[in-house]
Amino acid sequence: MQSAYTVLILLMLVSVSKLVGRVIPLPLPLVQIGAGALLAWPTLGLHVALDPELFLFLFLPPLLFADGWRMPKRDLWRLRGPILTLAVGLVLFTVVGAGYFIHWILPSIPLPVAFALAAVLSPTDAVAVSAITQDRLPTPLMHMLQGEALMNDATGLVTFKFALVAAITGAFSLAEASATFVLVALGGLATGVALSWLVGRLRAWMIARGWDDPATHVVFMLLLPFAAYVLAERLGASGILSAVAAGMMQSWLDLLPRQTSTRLLNRSVWSLLEFSFNGLIFLLLGLQLPDIIKAVTSHEATLMPTLLWRCLDVVAIFAVLVVLRFVWVQSIWRLIGVIRRWRGKADLVVTPNARSCWLLTIGGVRGAVTLAGVMSVPLLISAGKAFPERDLLIFIAAGVILLSLVTACIALPLLLRGVSKSPDDALRQEAKDVWRQTAEAAIHALEAEELIEPGATQDAAQAALAAELKARLMAEYRHQLESFNDTAEAQALAEQMDLLERRLRLRALRAQRLELYKLHRHHQVGDDVVRQVLEELDLSEANLGAVK
Repeated sequence: MQSAYTVLILLMLVSVSKLVGRVIPLPLPLVQIGAGALLAWPTLGLHVALDPELFLFLFLPPLLFADGWRMPKRDLWRLRGPILTLAVGLVLFTVVGAGYFIHWILPSIPLPVAFALAAVLSPTDAVAVSAITQDRLPTPLMHMLQGEALMNDATGLVTFKFALVAAITGAFSLAEASATFVLVALGGLATGVALSWLVGRLRAWMIARGWDDPATHVVFMLLLPFAAYVLAERLGASGILSAVAAGMMQSWLDLLPRQTSTRLLNRSVWSLLEFSFNGLIFLLLGLQLPDIIKAVTSHEATLMPTLLWRCLDVVAIFAVLVVLRFVWVQSIWRLIGVIRRWRGKADLVVTPNARSCWLLTIGGVRGAVTLAGVMSVPLLISAGKAFPERDLLIFIAAGVILLSLVTACIALPLLLRGVSKSPDDALRQEAKDVWRQTAEAAIHALEAEELIEPGATQDAAQAALAAELKARLMAEYRHQLESFNDTAEAQALAEQMDLLERRLRLRALRAQRLELYKLHRHHQVGDDVVRQVLEELDLSEANLGAVK
């Protein structure tokens, strides 16, 4: 029962922290970390023991799956050059540079362990940046940070696992590790795509047979990231990349027909899951802070001097991470500009000036993935031998997360001062074009629709009513007036009009959806617009209710 009470208390705190965050001008992660630390204060004394493997398995797969699902694929492809350099090149640059620095400043941390810490400090959190900037960041920069956060989660965590293996076994070969990395990465991607495709085929088969209960399909979607992770790990591939690939594949399969109710429920469930899991991760960090500080200073005679030196170590490591990121962003951005001009292509949509470079640098906020990764460090390196400086690793990771959040809270608003969020005219025009084309498709479908079923008796009054509804599609006032008439004939006529109108509307909405799918298949519309239009079409169809 104690475990059940603890879970309920944490979930309640996640909800309350959201309300408190509206009053206190601080990012939600900082509020949640503070709430966790307050709850762990000796007076209250709530302690939660974490199993590293369970923590990694429980939190990472669904969060990475959701990131892959919601990432706008077309924008990711357009910005693939900058995103890949940030998500892959910068991670490796950070692992080497920060790894050697951590080992130099803290010799008690072995070099492989320092590389593992640098790797787990590489993943960024675009959600925290969006909350801090309140959507004032230029759209291309936000897409770069989103794409980087999606891909460097996988790159950083896979590199982290390799470094952990090297730390535990004491053996490392660059050539062998590189080949293994490629095989593990490709295996993870293939496993995630294949499993997601199979689940999509299974769901399509179920829907074709009328088994389209939304709750059943949503449960399948909830289990998919865990299944992808476990299957890939069993096959010796990357479970992390498998979860990401499954999410990206599922965003295509989400366009299955007759999925209106499922999509609506799925969005709500996954929004709740992401909010709860992100909040729980930061609450757990706050709960662990007192124990982390106690463990870090337990071998010293005095508390404050030791804690002060450890805090200075965290500041130094964070400063090195910022410098490495700025140097990489500045150098690679200019290199990409030179290459694009050499190939005769236009410059990037974002001007590579000092402000943009600093926005990308400070926007590299560390968050939930870094914390979940460092919490997964094993307690023992071998039988009876503790993992070297595990508590110090968690302390440094927690400190870097806090510093990155605080720095972003202060620096990003200053960098965005005078920058007003201009409306995205291209996106708005694209949405208008989509609505126009889907509306035209609906009109053509209504023109071709036979309202009288074959073999049915064609009544003149029914034909006239059908023609009027088909031409105008909306007769709310007459429908409302006749619905208040108590006579049996008027009630029958009102029901007939209502059923016929809903059938027409349903036909038109489905024609719009098919046109939207066609535009998406031909890459004429981006994922953001597809998601926006599809959500409104689904809501409109859901409002019609069951149509016989």
